[in-house]
Amino acid sequence: MKFVTTIFCLVFLTSCDLFQIQEKENKASEIVAIVNTEKLFKKDLKDALPQNINKNDSLVLVKSYIQDWAIKRLLLENAKNNSSLETVNQIDGLVKDYKESLLINSYKEQLVKQKLDTLISEEELKEYYLLNKENFKLNEELVKIRYLHIDNTINDKEEILSLFKSDDINDLEELEKQELSFKFHQFNDSVWTQLDNILLKLPFSKEKLLKKTKFIQKQDSIGLYLATIKDVLKRNSIAPLSYITPTLKQMILHKRKIELIREIEKIIVKDATQNNNFKIY
Repeated sequence: MKFVTTIFCLVFLTSCDLFQIQEKENKASEIVAIVNTEKLFKKDLKDALPQNINKNDSLVLVKSYIQDWAIKRLLLENAKNNSSLETVNQIDGLVKDYKESLLINSYKEQLVKQKLDTLISEEELKEYYLLNKENFKLNEELVKIRYLHIDNTINDKEEILSLFKSDDINDLEELEKQELSFKFHQFNDSVWTQLDNILLKLPFSKEKLLKKTKFIQKQDSIGLYLATIKDVLKRNSIAPLSYITPTLKQMILHKRKIELIREIEKIIVKDATQNNNFKIY
């Protein structure tokens, strides 16, 4: 008797679980809108809505989504009914070409990702640069500059001036220890920087910054500005290797990629010909 009772309980519980699951599925598949024979279900709305959204925003988004869905369905139906066979065939052809292009490009990208050598030596960079440097003319001015902006209320202003003017590496290191006291600064004058970016920070004229100078300063109501211009490259000068290294790497990799794809295409054609999968009559 106990065995029968146990079985009955299990069947009852299982039936309840199945009923709850079925009820959830029915709710998930509730129809919220119909356009002709097309149906929009509650689960479609759930997938479209962002998570953790409040009730008011949810209602607005739901109405907007249903409206957009209905307009799209209606326009598509009208377009199908009012388009000529020639137009439909033309669109089908474009879709087919686009799908094939996507598949081919995806396959090529997979092969390139597997086979492309992305390591570029310094020697290769220099060689590529020397062969093509006439093509790398600047369309902006570059400067090697050290600059500093300090507040008028800062202590030890004279000491900071002395450290900034010095070329001693120890003095620059001492200056860097106080960097939290500065409004902004750049102490590394071995890198090329776009002059336009500097002009946004310093109140010096473009003409003044395009001249090599050991030291310039300017005081205003905000604070004191200091600058040292180590080197200058004007517009249409040959871009320095250090400045365009990232661009050169991209160009070299792009060249390798094109060559690799061409090689892959040759191998594919060769294999197909040898296996009698490609014939020209």
